[in-house]
Amino acid sequence: MRSVVQRVTRASVTVDGAIVGQIGPGLLVLLGVAPDDAEADAEYLAEKIVGLRVFEDADGKMNASLVDTGGAMLVVSQFTLYGDCRKGRRPSFTDAAPPELAERLYEYFVQQVRAQGIPVEIGRFRAMMQVELVNDGPVTLLLESRKAF
Repeated sequence: MRSVVQRVTRASVTVDGAIVGQIGPGLLVLLGVAPDDAEADAEYLAEKIVGLRVFEDADGKMNASLVDTGGAMLVVSQFTLYGDCRKGRRPSFTDAAPPELAERLYEYFVQQVRAQGIPVEIGRFRAMMQVELVNDGPVTLLLESRKAF
């Protein structure tokens, strides 16, 4: 699994002109799934992202997590994170998981985050979405489950 994690003051996702998910302070997570990913990848990333100390503590240092701040998470499926642009000018998405697997692991990731007590909003899987955010910092991190195993 591959993720882009952004610390935000607010974020929302809109489908067909209607907001389907929105949060205040917290993390926007763009989540991509590879064909060989499994539940262990989702579990690892959920635990890792929830525990990331990327929010300021009382001393103004990045030392607090979502749990510490009471922040929320907006999770948006993003198969294009597995786009391969090395050849030609059109990305290849053969490294992305088929939709059935991707949706199952995306939903499992969301369940794992919620199980840690984090409020989670989501986009709509396989929909054309517009994502709006105010990146706080800016803080943007890339995390991959395979680099951890």
